[in-house]
Amino acid sequence: MDFRNRHLFVCIPSCHYMANPTSDREITESGRTLSTLATATDIVEILMHSDGATVAELANTLDMSKSTVYNYVSTLVDDNWLIKDGQVYSLSLRFFQVGAFVRMSSTLFETARPKIEELADETGETAHLSTEQHVHQIHLYKAHGEKAVGNKYHQEKLHTSSHLHDTATGKAILAALPRERVENLLQIHGLPQTTEKTITDRDELFETLAKIEQRGYAYNDEEEIKGIRAVGAPLSNQQGDVLGSISVSGPTSRLQGDRFHEEIPEMVVQIANVIEVNINMENRLSEESKTGRT
Repeated sequence: MDFRNRHLFVCIPSCHYMANPTSDREITESGRTLSTLATATDIVEILMHSDGATVAELANTLDMSKSTVYNYVSTLVDDNWLIKDGQVYSLSLRFFQVGAFVRMSSTLFETARPKIEELADETGETAHLSTEQHVHQIHLYKAHGEKAVGNKYHQEKLHTSSHLHDTATGKAILAALPRERVENLLQIHGLPQTTEKTITDRDELFETLAKIEQRGYAYNDEEEIKGIRAVGAPLSNQQGDVLGSISVSGPTSRLQGDRFHEEIPEMVVQIANVIEVNINMENRLSEESKTGRT
């Protein structure tokens, strides 16, 4: 079992990882991979989705010997990637530093963040910034308006990846991607159902994506969480490549009628356009500085 393709993992005996840690290299579908590095990242993934684990728990989950696992975690502790409290290992704050660096290095994040906060303030709801990477939806930033609900849930979402087909941000991204890319995503993840309104049929999904592409924004009508609606719009660069998406979500009691079908979509599309323009201008400035032009 490849934990790198899981969205949530709990250390239980019934889960096994069948890689051979003693092999220098193993062949995968994506090419040649260092099995030692792959095992180390699996350990990180396990600890990321748990409150820590002992050597015995990790060994049982990975289907490896305790002595081998001990060598891995000891190395990660020595390099300051893990901390040890008694017999329990957990991730160190070095990951926080790396994550902060990656996020702050993102032009999308830096440019969109103030506009996401503005969108949350204007609507009073939760505003989202997402992108797609490694066939997952990655949540980059969330801002909460004065009437926002589920703040703890939304903060937890920043720590995990999600499917794309059951959220407004996700569907906005899918609608902007080439069909071949969407087909690849569906082949990997399928269309798992999270509520009774989640789209689980491929033909229905592509019909929905065509409508999203035509009107410029996506709806999430209780497709991820019952009682929650959202409106999202894609973000693209000058070349037409999709960079990510933004959205506003809130309870159905407030996102209904003209507010859901006209007011919020107009605000989301306008903010998305401003973000795109700012990114394009920043990219143009960067290009000119590299060539020495002003």
